[in-house]
Amino acid sequence: MAVKIFEECISCGACEPVCPNKAISEGDPTYVVNPDLCNECVGFHDEKQCVSVCPVDCIKQDPDHVETKDQLLAKKAKIHGN
Repeated sequence: MAVKIFEECISCGACEPVCPNKAISEGDPTYVVNPDLCNECVGFHDEKQCVSVCPVDCIKQDPDHVETKDQLLAKKAKIHGN
């Protein structure tokens, strides 16, 4: 499942550069996650990088985008070609 940035976001930008899929972008008024690109860092890191750097703990699981580990790995392969 993808993650979602909730309204507590302070738009600090810490999450954007750590995303291996470039799924995070600046929105209005807060940063947003593209669920088609977010694979929760599966296959890259042991933990979600955006969650680990967020100073206000506003990045949570997105219940509207539930995916298995195999689906997340397939998304990584589709995006990165491996």
